[in-house]
Amino acid sequence: MRSPSRPRPVASHLRPVIESLLGPKPPVAFRFWDGSSLGEGASTIVVSSPLAVRHLLWAPGELGLVRAYVAGALDVEGELDAILNLHDHLVVRDGAASLRIAPTMLGSLARAAAATGALGPRPPLPDEEIRLSGLRHSKARDAAAIAHHYDISNDFYRLVLGETMTYSCALFSTEQTTLDEAQRAKYDLVCRKLGLHSGMRLLDVGCGWGGMVLHAATHYGVEAVGVTLSKAQAELAAARVRGQGLEGQVEIRLQDYRDITDGPFDAICSIGMFEHVGEARLGEYFGRLGTLLREEGRLLNHAISRPGSSASSTAFKRASFIDRYVFPDGELLEVGRVVSAMQQRGFEVRDVESLREHYAQTLRCWVRNLEAHFDEAIRLVGQGRARVWRLYMAASALNFAANRTSIHQVLGVRSNKRGHSGMPRTRAEMLSGAGVALAADPESLLSD
Repeated sequence: MRSPSRPRPVASHLRPVIESLLGPKPPVAFRFWDGSSLGEGASTIVVSSPLAVRHLLWAPGELGLVRAYVAGALDVEGELDAILNLHDHLVVRDGAASLRIAPTMLGSLARAAAATGALGPRPPLPDEEIRLSGLRHSKARDAAAIAHHYDISNDFYRLVLGETMTYSCALFSTEQTTLDEAQRAKYDLVCRKLGLHSGMRLLDVGCGWGGMVLHAATHYGVEAVGVTLSKAQAELAAARVRGQGLEGQVEIRLQDYRDITDGPFDAICSIGMFEHVGEARLGEYFGRLGTLLREEGRLLNHAISRPGSSASSTAFKRASFIDRYVFPDGELLEVGRVVSAMQQRGFEVRDVESLREHYAQTLRCWVRNLEAHFDEAIRLVGQGRARVWRLYMAASALNFAANRTSIHQVLGVRSNKRGHSGMPRTRAEMLSGAGVALAADPESLLSD
C-alpha cells in the first residue's frame, strides 16, 4: 500500500512569486506558518498565517502587505530597515522599482494560495485603516483626518516624542545632541527667523501640543495664539500653558485656520501643519495668513516637501499605506511650488532652508523611543496602531536619508507699500538674533 505523499512546503509554493519580485537571491530570509523557509539574511520576514497571502491576493502590492503586517499575519524579526530597504532590491520594470504585483504574477500567487490553503474571502480590514468621506479638504473632512492621526493618546505621543512633545523636524548641531535639545534649537531657529521680541503677537497655525508658543512666550516675551484641529492636542497644550503660568500670555484654540479673524499678528509660523492643507487650498491658505499679518510681518512655513524629481504628484496615492493608515488626504508639494504660491499671495520670499538630514535623525530618535517602549505603546493604542507608527516612522527616516522626501523652511515677509521689509541686512544678522530681546541667560534656551 502506497503511503500518502507529504504536502510540499509552503516555501516551495511561494518561491516563484518572491523570486519574481526580489530576484533569485532575496536579501532577507522568509519563514512560513508551516516552519518552511527560504533565503538568508540578518532579518527575517515571518509569514505566520495564510491570511497574509490572502491579503496580498485581495490587494496585490503595498496595501496588501501593510494590512497583513498591521493585522499580525506578517511580522519582522531583526532590523526593520533591512525589510524597508527591499525597495532598492525590487526587480525594475518600466524604469521603476515597484511593490505592485504584475498581472502576469497574479496567476502564480493564486496557484500558491490554492496549494497552501490561503484562498478565501477578503479578510477583515484592520480597524486602523480609514477612508474619509465628504469634500476633500473641507473643514469637516480635515477635522476627521486630523482626529485620525492625532487624537489617539497624548501619553503615546509623549512616549514617542519625548519631553518637548514636538512632532516636527528637530535641529541637531551634532550627532550627540539629544532629541529634546534639538527640538528647542529648532524652535529657537524659528523665533530668530521671525525676529521675535517682547511685545510682539505671534500666531502658530497647527500648534500641536503647544511647544512653539510656550518657547516663544518664555524666551522671547511674545503674546501667542496657537490653533489646532486636534481636541487632544488643544487640551494638553492648554494644560501646559496653565502649568507654566502663561494664561495671560498664551492662548490655545481648537480652531481651523480659515476661521481666524482677529489679526493683525506681528509674526506667523506654521510648523508641520502645511501637509494637511492641499494644493487646491494653497491660495486660500496663504491668502488668509496674509490678511492676518501686519506690514513688515514675517511668515515661516515649515513643511515636508517632494524633491523636484518626484514633484509631478502631490497627494498620497489613495491605495497607499500612508493615505489609508497615517495621513489621510495628506499632500506634499515641491518647494518651488510653495515659494511661487506665497509670492502670488503678496509675500516676498526671503529665505529657504532644507533640514532634510535633520528629519532623518529626528525620525530615528522617535523610532528608538517607540521600540524601547513598544509594550507600553501597545497598551496605550493597541498592537495594530503601534505597528503602523513603527512602520511609518522607520520608512520615513529612510526616505529622508535617501532624498526621496525633503523638508523646507520658507520665510516670507509682507513688505509695505514702499517696499520696506524690515528684514536684517544679512542672513547672518537674522540668525544671530541681532536686535532681538533674547533671554538673559543663553543657556536657558536649552530648557523650558
